[in-house]
Parts: sequence; structure tokens; C-alpha cells
Amino acid sequence: MRKFIYLCSHLCVQVPLLPIAVLTVIPLAVCPSWRPWGAADIPILGNPGVGQWIVIIVVAYTIIDTVRGMIDDLRHGRVGVDLLAVVAIAATVAVQEYWASWAVVLMISSGEAIEEYAQSKAESSLTALMTAAPQTAHVVRRPGVGVAGVNTGDGSDGSSDDRCDGFRKVAALPSSAASGSSDAATSHYDTVAVESVTPGDVLIVLPGETVPVDGELLSGSATLDLSNINGEPVPRGVFAGARVMSGAVNGSTTLTMRATEAARDSQYQRILALVAAARDSRPAVVKTADVLAVPFTVLALAIAAVAWLVSGVPTRFAQVLVLATPCPLLIAAPVAYVAGTGRLAKSGILIKTQDVLENLGRVTHVFFDKTGTLTVKQPQVTRVEMLPGAGTHLNEDHVLMMAGVVETYSVHILAKGIAKAGTEALSRLHRRFEEGQRLCPQPDADWPGHGRDYPVVKHIDEDAGKGISGEVNGHKVRVGRLSFAASSEDGFLPVERIVPGRATTDGDRQSGKQGEGRLADEIRTRFGMLAPDEMASYVSVDGHLIARIVLRDVPRANAKSALARLRGLGVAKLSMLTGDKRSSAAIIASEVGIDDVHAELFPEDKVAAVTTATVTPSRGVTMMVGDGVNDAPVLAAADIGMAMTDGTSTAASESAQVVIMNDDIAAVPRAIAIARRTKRVMLQAVLAGLALALIGMVAAAFNLIPVVVGAFLQEAIDVVSILWALTALLDRD
Repeated sequence: MRKFIYLCSHLCVQVPLLPIAVLTVIPLAVCPSWRPWGAADIPILGNPGVGQWIVIIVVAYTIIDTVRGMIDDLRHGRVGVDLLAVVAIAATVAVQEYWASWAVVLMISSGEAIEEYAQSKAESSLTALMTAAPQTAHVVRRPGVGVAGVNTGDGSDGSSDDRCDGFRKVAALPSSAASGSSDAATSHYDTVAVESVTPGDVLIVLPGETVPVDGELLSGSATLDLSNINGEPVPRGVFAGARVMSGAVNGSTTLTMRATEAARDSQYQRILALVAAARDSRPAVVKTADVLAVPFTVLALAIAAVAWLVSGVPTRFAQVLVLATPCPLLIAAPVAYVAGTGRLAKSGILIKTQDVLENLGRVTHVFFDKTGTLTVKQPQVTRVEMLPGAGTHLNEDHVLMMAGVVETYSVHILAKGIAKAGTEALSRLHRRFEEGQRLCPQPDADWPGHGRDYPVVKHIDEDAGKGISGEVNGHKVRVGRLSFAASSEDGFLPVERIVPGRATTDGDRQSGKQGEGRLADEIRTRFGMLAPDEMASYVSVDGHLIARIVLRDVPRANAKSALARLRGLGVAKLSMLTGDKRSSAAIIASEVGIDDVHAELFPEDKVAAVTTATVTPSRGVTMMVGDGVNDAPVLAAADIGMAMTDGTSTAASESAQVVIMNDDIAAVPRAIAIARRTKRVMLQAVLAGLALALIGMVAAAFNLIPVVVGAFLQEAIDVVSILWALTALLDRD
């Protein structure tokens, strides 16, 4: 009830004519023909009573206000088609149908209120994003904070150990501030408008507050809700030095961060810019609807004029016009498209203009980048192969754990995949240990996963391009190329360790790289051949080569189903564009269900392939889906460029017309499905509304619908078409 009262009061404020029209019924009903001034006929109007004069005054105000709106539309390049309403309401007064005049005024004002409600409902998802934008920021104001070369209070002069931003290398802020507790750090800040924040400022974000600008986390850790940015449902834990994006909602503890961008350049403001542009744009189909409203107006006037001339009754003219409503064209069409834009935003899909929504529904050819789009962003571990004859008691989980621990410290492209698999292996080892399945001999109970919560890691050393080594619980672990993993401290392959039973000869020691090459080939042969799309890292423990970890670029888990849904939506052709080897590309293509593969391409080759498809006659609409910086040119070349991101701004998203914020390939067919349903709902609302209005006008021309009834019937037609347009918000795809 409270919500209903709030809605009514809000609509009355937005449409002040509505309460006036409602109150006008009182004098019209109580004293319609009371004439204290006596008999005084006025041309056309006759001698109205007090109640009728009040209606005439309200009608005059309505006409003036409507004409002013039509002129404003014309100034902004839009066709003002409220002429029907003006003529209809004037005609009812001219034939002295004052109840009909009141009904038309009520319908016009309530129609504006319905339009206001429909627009706000359609924009609800977009408005929610915009109202969540941070307005203020807490800037730390402490001596030495954010100032280069300032004494930190511990005897340092800031010239050697202090960083250029005023923080010491070891302790940028008191530990209590880093952990989020309330202390002097959190009590010495100024709350300022977010536009006043400059890069380098140190900010405090209190629990539950929205991060105001992009920055770097200074606190030891923080938990952030990124649902406003990329729709990610589970809060994400981040650690010191991580990027903190504006729009993220802080968790239950205070965090400290340093601003790296001004508010206008931060991630959330870029999202809001996309939302605002999409909301304020008008798709071509809506512009066409505006134009079509003109012949509809001419048709309505023609029917009304013929009805008057044939019947000889002026009232017929008013009867027809009160049913002539172009609202299905003027209101239902844009409401449907704004609703569709809101549904996309709610699904984590942002579009730059509503024209994109129109074109999305007509896509017939989709190009996909391979790496990071059809596949995951880093190669993933597919299996661990133990070296035959290595004579180790370790199993695959032990190998993954040891390798994953040291790879955590590496920046190599394969490191993240191995580290991730190592974490999963550690969990499995822990579970087995807790269940009593101690698979390692008692002397080796110090292996990770066997009694220790976390391994002790020492002496990490990475040899760029070769591999990484370190000690894990006192055991020497080497991970990387075969020659690196299998070599001893002096850099030579320990033949007697790799090939049991074979003695090392002087010839082996003197053969140099040629001998090493033969041994490497022999080891690879013992492991078996790798597939064309596979790569491997070799692992040795305590000087013994024991296994290799095989990785490959694996498809996203839902890539195949997403592409199958695209075909189900009628997308005629799916293509892959990649710079990878043809053999590797073919394997991924077969796994996800793509037949048209373009491999070993440079960025300019990708642009050429898309451009050729785009300029082909009778081609339909082409769309390119990518994620990387090198995808930016080809995204711009397609009719529609769709960038898949995790919520961060990239060159790809800058050049794309559609941005997927949750890095989910399933959003590609979902965007097309939403676009098609939006257009379908819009056409249904418009055609149904116009058909009902036309039937009503013909019936009124034959005097089957009285003028007062027609006024209310016209409003019912408007309500039906607008509410039908709002069904574009419903998730029925």
C-alpha cells in the first residue's frame, strides 16, 4: 500500500495535469449547468455552466501545453504528432460534449502518467546502475601520506627508503589500518565529492561503501562485490597491490587504497557513459515509427471527416478522433527498446546505442577469436604423465602440488594453469590425508598434503625462458623445459639418473649438446608424443626427472552449447579467426562445433576476412566476438563488434559496440535472443494497438461507440499496447 501511494504521488508530481483532471470531475458532476450570470450565449460554446467552464479552462490549458510540446519536438528534429489529441479535445468542446472533453483530458494526463511509469519501469535496470554510482570519497589527510619525500615519523628523511608517494616500502600505513580496523588512519580523512579525487590520493573505503575511483589496494586484503560491474555473484577476495575498480562494493572491513585514475576516467564512469548513451539514443525503427505516426494522423482525420460529411452530425467527427491514438507508435515502440536495453544490462551486456539492439536481432554471421574467447585465457593442465622407469613413490597429485607451489612465483604463460591445478591437487591430498589414506611412506610425511597445511617454500629462482626451481619442504623441485628440469646443478643431463642401468661414458660427457639432444629425444619417446595443440612442462624432484605436466588451450566449458544455441537462433554461419597454428585451431574448432576456420592470421588478415564478409551483397549482419587488444581493429571492422571482458576496460571494449561484462560466452546468444524478442514484442504492441484503434474509429464512424465511451476505450488501447511493450522486460528466452 505504501509503495502504491508513493507511486501515485510521484506520478502526480511528474504529471501535474493528472490530479487537476481528477478533481475537475467534482464541479462537472455537482454544478455542470449552474449559471449565476444568467443567460449569455457565446458562439460555438453556447452558455456553459460553472462546472462546464472549469472543463473548458482545463481543456484550454491542455491544448496550450500539448502544442508547446509539439513545437519542442519539431525543434529537436522529431515530428510532433499530438495533433490528433488537440483536434479531438477541441472537437468535443465544439459539439458541447463536456463529459467527453473531461474524459479526453483525463486520458491525456493519465496517458502521460502511464508513459512515465512505463519508461521508469523499462529503465529500472539502467537506473539501478546509475544510482549506484559513488558520489563521495574519503581522502586520508595525514602528514606524509601521498607526499613525496616526507618524513614518516620513524627517523627516515624520505630520501632513500621512502617511496615517491610518501609511504615506506615495508609499512605504507599502520597495520591496523591495513587490516581495516578503526584507528587514527580511518579517523583522519575528509569526505569530498568524488570529482575532487586526483590520482595519487590515498582513500579509505568504509564497509558496505562503493569504491569511488579506480586504484591500487594498500590494505593487506579486501573482499569486493563486483556484481555492479560484471554481474559476478560471489564476492572476490583481493590482496595488496591488486587493482580495485570503481563501482565495486567493499565488504565488512575498511580498506585503504591509492587512486590511480580520476573519477571521470574510472571504470564505473565508463560503464555509466555506455548506459547513458544507450538510454538516450533512438533506434532507427523508433524513428520510423515516429514517421509512420504522420500518415496514421492523416488517416484518422480522413475517417472522422467522412463520418461527419456522410452523417451530417458534427459529433461523429469527435467520436472518431477520441479513438485515434498514435500512442502504440509513439510510446510502445521506444518503451520496448528501452526495456530490451535494460534486460541486456541486467544480464551484464552493455550496448552503446539502441541501434545496436536492432542490428543484433539480424545477425547472420558470427566471427570468433579463438584464444580467450572460445577458449579459457590460459592453457590448462589436462594430465600428468609419470616417467616410465623413474622409480618414484610420488603420484600425479604430488607432482602437481610440487610444481604448482613453485609456479606460483612464475610469470610464464603456463604458470597460472599449473598453479591452479596444484591448488586443486593440494585439496585432494588434504582430503585423502584427513580420511586416513596416507599414501606416502612415513619418512616422507613432510610432503605437501600429508600433515602440513601449507608447504614451506624456499630459494625460488626463475631462469627466464627455461624454467623455475625452488625447495618445497626441503625437496628440490625444478619445473620447465626438459633440458632445465632434467639437468643437474652443473647444467648437464645426469644420464645415469634418467636411464636406469646405463653407465655414463666418456663419450657421453664429451658429446656436448649433441648427446643432450639424443637423451632428450629418448626421454620424450619414453613419455610419448604430444598432440599438435599440447605443450608440456617437465618436473624433477631432488635431481630425478619424474614426470611431465601436459597443458593445452581448452575450450570454455559452455562454448559448444553457446554456439549450438546460436545455430538454434538461426545464425547461418560461425567462423573462427586465429593467429594460432592450423592444426591447433582445427582441434578447438571441432570441439566447439565450428566448420569455417581461418588460422595463422595476422591482425590485418583478420580485418580483411571480416571486411570481405561485411561488404558481400546479401550478407545480412556480421558480428565479431573477441577479447584481446589485438582484436580491437577487427571488432571495428564488423557490423557489430562484441568484446568479452571481466569488467575491466580494454582496447577491445573501447572499439566494440557491445561489451559483455561477465566474460561469459553464453552471453553472445543471449544478447541476440533478447534483441530478437525485443523487436518481436515491439511489433506486437504497435500492430495490436493500431489495429484496435482503427477498428474503434470505424465503429465510432458508424455511431456504434459513444464519444465518452470512446475516450475511455482509447485509453484502454494505450494501456494494452504499452503494457505489452513492457513484457520485453520478462525473461522468456
